[in-house]
Formats: sequence, C-alpha cells, structure tokens
Amino acid sequence: MGLKKGMTNNPNGRKPGVPNKVTTGMRERVNAFLDENFDIVQEDFKKLEPKDKLLFYTKLLSFGLPTLKAVEHTGEVQSRLDGLTETQLNELITKLLNELEQ
Repeated sequence: MGLKKGMTNNPNGRKPGVPNKVTTGMRERVNAFLDENFDIVQEDFKKLEPKDKLLFYTKLLSFGLPTLKAVEHTGEVQSRLDGLTETQLNELITKLLNELEQ
C-alpha cells in the first residue's frame, strides 16, 4: 500500500522545506570546482564538435533552470472561455501578447 503523501516512518526526520545537508554540501563543492576550473571548461567546450557542444549545453542548462512539471488540465479555463465571442477572444489574445512583450 505504502504511505500517504507527506507521511513518514520517521516522525523525527527532516521537516518539510529544510534543505538536505548532503545535497547542499555537494552543490557547494560542485560550484567551487566549476568556479576554480571555469577557464579550462570553457577552453574544452570550444574544442567540442557541434553536437557535443549542444549536449553539454543542454545538460548544463538542466542545473541552471527550474524543472518544469506537468500540470493537470481541469477544464475550468475552457468552460470560462466557451461563453466568449470571437471578438472577446481576439481582444484577450491581444492583451496577453502585449503583456508578454513588456
């Protein structure tokens, strides 16, 4: 069966939201290594083939960008949009695009 979400077999364990010490320590060590060797990494990057550069860059981005999670569509937005006219929908789209440009 397993435990319900948020439940644990160790009630005295790490509280939610408190960072993992091992992860934090490892992240600091990796960052220090990269800082100390940045020039070497940059020179080696220049020597890579284009496909390997892309692979390296893509993997590096995964550490710098937040991971996107899937979202469940509940249909609420769709039902709100169903009652709008084509003109209202076009106005809404224009407004959203203007917001994105700012």
